[in-house]
Amino acid sequence: MQLIFSAGLILCIVVWGVVHPASLGQIFDAMLAFITRDFGWLYLWVVLGLVVLAAVLAFSRYGDLKLGAEDDEPEFSIGSWFAMLFSAGMGIGLVFWGVAEPISHYGEPPPGIAAHTPEAANAAMRYSFFHWGLHPWAVYSIVALAIAFFQFRKGGSALVSTAVESLPWAPLKKLGSVANVLAVIATAFGVAASLGMGALQINSGLNALMGLPVGSTSQVGIILVTTVLFLASAVTGVTKGIKWLSNFNLILAALLTLAIFVMGPTVAIMDTFTSTLGSYVSEFVRMSLRMTPFRDSGWISGWTVFYWAWWVSWSPFVGLFIARVSRGRTIREFVLGTVLAPTLAAFIWFSVFGGTALHQQIIHGLPMAEAVSADVSTAMFALFDSLPMSGLLSGVATVLVLVFFITSGDSATLVLGMMSTGGQINPSARVKLVWGTLIAGIAISLLLAGGVKAVQTATIVFALPFTLVIVIMAVALWRGVRDDWNEEQRRDRALRRRVREMVEHPPRG
Repeated sequence: MQLIFSAGLILCIVVWGVVHPASLGQIFDAMLAFITRDFGWLYLWVVLGLVVLAAVLAFSRYGDLKLGAEDDEPEFSIGSWFAMLFSAGMGIGLVFWGVAEPISHYGEPPPGIAAHTPEAANAAMRYSFFHWGLHPWAVYSIVALAIAFFQFRKGGSALVSTAVESLPWAPLKKLGSVANVLAVIATAFGVAASLGMGALQINSGLNALMGLPVGSTSQVGIILVTTVLFLASAVTGVTKGIKWLSNFNLILAALLTLAIFVMGPTVAIMDTFTSTLGSYVSEFVRMSLRMTPFRDSGWISGWTVFYWAWWVSWSPFVGLFIARVSRGRTIREFVLGTVLAPTLAAFIWFSVFGGTALHQQIIHGLPMAEAVSADVSTAMFALFDSLPMSGLLSGVATVLVLVFFITSGDSATLVLGMMSTGGQINPSARVKLVWGTLIAGIAISLLLAGGVKAVQTATIVFALPFTLVIVIMAVALWRGVRDDWNEEQRRDRALRRRVREMVEHPPRG
């Protein structure tokens, strides 16, 4: 019933987007403006709370609890595990926004900072760190940890509802099916929007390399080809296709980053990383809770609140996938691996690509800002044009986006398959094929109707109710972890007491 309802709602929105894309866009834009204006404070408080909860779980006594039985061992190595969660979490977004976001903030900085100044450049890097650092990964981590905890320690299903239904309060027992429906809808639309975004950047890369025309025909063809590729990967399972591609992509991303670091302004990149890390730490709380109640500015709602809602909308997909590949790890290892490690990787990425782009714009006067204003998807390729071996760099970046596209797609088909089969961790190939075809169809139909922006906005709109679901999951996780820790302590005390009694009063033969 949940599957039928969610699939039916998705189909209605897709048909609406094809038949009347303008009206769909207007309604969702109005809803988005209302949510970001009136509920921005809620997103800021909830996401900061998740950061605090992740830190407490990692560095407290609860961090020793294992996600599974005491003798369970991790299914994947540290390297493969990190590669998969990074590829599923935001790999394609980093490639898309690594140059575009810092340059955008440089031209239109936060309120109170003059555009095209050194202060604007510093703020551009600081907010890029902020939007892609601890906060989004804490959202993913807590959702994933709640699912993994109740699945592997309590024997529950791999569903969002498992954590919600664990609470003893009767009204929440009925919210489980609603939470699952919201998770399916958010995942389907979030992935479809990502496929559209990836198709745009692949099209720009192939245009730079081979002159492929930029347009809907090329982009539909790209989606069709990449859908075949990610479905082929998906049916091979997590231990083969997804793991192999994620490892390949992580290596390729590292090599591309190293190449830009060496060929670009190396010293300036190091200075950028150092300075931005310092300002990020010192401004952490202020940025986390910044609103503009006495200034008529939409910058915070248009960037920070929008991002927070976007990460919330992606959290059921990324959370379920991370939980699927994390059995056997301790809570401390899990949080460090899903929050600190990818945050550091994102900081390095933005320092190298965003720092280089700003250096080329400010010091050498290259028109990076004009390129971003003309077409955001071409930002990285415009940067490569200013460096040696631009053709090779563009080719590597295009392959990188393509493989991130595939890993996101096959991860999504796995997660949607799990959701639609009652939480089976290895859904059948037929189920994966159905979901893969469906999300590709959503992306294509909305692309042809000019509704990619509308589906992105729709994803954010659905994130508001799921924010409340995440709060409930966080409460359930804290109660579950606390109770398990106390139970383990009682068992340890009882065991020590029995051992002491045996020592003091040995049995007589």
